[in-house]
Amino acid sequence: MDKSPPRVHRFADLHFQPRFEYGDQAAAIQVCGAEDMSELASGYGRLTNARFPWTIKYDEILIVLDGELTVHANGTSFIAGPFDSIWLPKGTDLEYEAENALIAYAVHPANWAEA
Repeated sequence: MDKSPPRVHRFADLHFQPRFEYGDQAAAIQVCGAEDMSELASGYGRLTNARFPWTIKYDEILIVLDGELTVHANGTSFIAGPFDSIWLPKGTDLEYEAENALIAYAVHPANWAEA
């Protein structure tokens, strides 16, 4: 099967959905991924009054678009503001923390949940 053709996603038209068991703190919208026959997944996330643990099951880059995001990992707090990025390698145990942050993310592999 061929990959999906190029397309534009208008941010104003995206509909964020609660994410995982922390849906009261995190919402996300994926804009590309395995369903596009891509090895890369990307989208946006919104964290509100958030503080929750996670283990990264993929390589990930987070780019803060608005607000501030703190990632606690390996005994260090990584703090990123608008247009800063945080790199997270697969296997990282961490805790996300944000009062109100809008982020863009990219993960590889796109089908991490199936692996």
